[in-house]
Amino acid sequence: MVATSKWRSLLLMFTGACCCHLVLSQAPVRNFTIDYDKNTFLKDGKPFRYVSGSIHYSRVPQDYWLDRLLKMYAAGLNAIQVYIPWNIHQTSKASVYDFTGQQDFVQFITLAHGVGLLVILRPGPFICAEWDFGGLPAWILKENPKTVFRSMDSTYIHYVDQWFDVLMPKVKPLLYVNGGPIITIQIENEYGSYFACDHTYTEHLRDKVISHLGKDVVLFTTDNAIDPFIKCGKIPGVYSTIDFGVTEYEKPTDKFKHQRKFEPKGPLVNSEYYTGWLDYWGSKHQVRSTANVAKDLDELLSYGANVNMYMFEGGTNFGYWNGANYFVFPLFEPVPTSYDYDAPLTEAGDITPKYHTLRQVISKYNTLPDIPIPTSSQKAKYGTVPMKFVGTVQDLLPQLSPTGGVISTHPLTMEAIGQNQGFALYRHVLKKDHNINTVLQVSGVRDRGYVMLDNTSIGIVVREKDPFLRISGKKGQVLDILVENQGHINVGRALTENLKGIIQDVTLGGEVLQVWVISPVY
Repeated sequence: MVATSKWRSLLLMFTGACCCHLVLSQAPVRNFTIDYDKNTFLKDGKPFRYVSGSIHYSRVPQDYWLDRLLKMYAAGLNAIQVYIPWNIHQTSKASVYDFTGQQDFVQFITLAHGVGLLVILRPGPFICAEWDFGGLPAWILKENPKTVFRSMDSTYIHYVDQWFDVLMPKVKPLLYVNGGPIITIQIENEYGSYFACDHTYTEHLRDKVISHLGKDVVLFTTDNAIDPFIKCGKIPGVYSTIDFGVTEYEKPTDKFKHQRKFEPKGPLVNSEYYTGWLDYWGSKHQVRSTANVAKDLDELLSYGANVNMYMFEGGTNFGYWNGANYFVFPLFEPVPTSYDYDAPLTEAGDITPKYHTLRQVISKYNTLPDIPIPTSSQKAKYGTVPMKFVGTVQDLLPQLSPTGGVISTHPLTMEAIGQNQGFALYRHVLKKDHNINTVLQVSGVRDRGYVMLDNTSIGIVVREKDPFLRISGKKGQVLDILVENQGHINVGRALTENLKGIIQDVTLGGEVLQVWVISPVY
């Protein structure tokens, strides 16, 4: 399908000058505010309602950013909502920040601006998002394993302040008042459901953001439509919004009674209206009825609400960036590589029936742009990929762990040896013979251990579900446990229990095994 000249020029600007940013437009007067008396946002002094969709630049390959943004614009959206995951920009304690290539959020937001989309920014520092550690850097755990995240804990807030001092100056030129597309900025994320409920912390974040961006930006919070959560999450001077999906036992608009208890006046906002849901390892792919999602969206828009659809495209948890949920012991639930979310755009960015249905609903309230809907990407058959055996992890350990192992009397966590994601190999040499029914107990495995004796697999131990094996072995044999970090917990109280690897002693026949070599596996 042939694109219009506007889209052709955008494509040329993106592909031909990808290392540069588009020039943000400058208007004589630009402002975005809240009119409390008329229960609306004001854009340049005129009533404004956003119909938005969530997309995460970290979950979409950079080469496809423009394609996805064009498809969202063609659906009738006038805004997007996007997180900034701290941990992909600062992967170590060293003050080295990566904002290039796939991490170039400025380019992503500038592309959205060029397409014609406004931006609702959620810079954290905590984002949840089913992302590893909710966007927080795991290397802080090496600095202080007992850090209380999302609070005024001295270790945590020290690094938060450093991060915001780097991040916010990059955000400022992108604000709507400065000619950019960012109309609102969220403080923290669904903080009301967190056990700490540290108002000094959330007010500190508010003041930190204002110190960098000024007072001419609308700040907001998002919490589940539950009164105690909104109360804990509320910050003076910051507008409270709510989130909820399809409702079964009440009208969706009835949810706003919770927002109104804390914001008697101002625009009605659902900051996360769920188009689908996330998946967990070992469970079926989650889907949500297109008809139900469309029905409730129609009612919300007819009621005059501002709505952000989460997600409009979910994308992919590349590498080891997936998170994990852990709400109820012992139910540890890792999120898989796919973050498809049953969204209107698939993980691959393809148009779905849900996209067309929701676009039709949106067309009742927003004038659709006079452009063709971009087509789904072409698919190809890549044929058979021949594979051959190269070697075991043990055979290739010098290449997989070039820095070598760390010797310790007791097991060390992955974070303690500087391994924040992926795998680590724990090696112990047996000091005596063990009979066939000797119990190996690895209760501290986080999260999955592949157990081998002299390179021969003898079983798998799993976090809190099956941490025991019966083995036999002889003095001098090498016991290896290859431990997989299946994703740092991304939400809830368990954020404080996020160490990975083997976090306590391993016993064999009731005896503590001492002297280990722990090797990061890259």
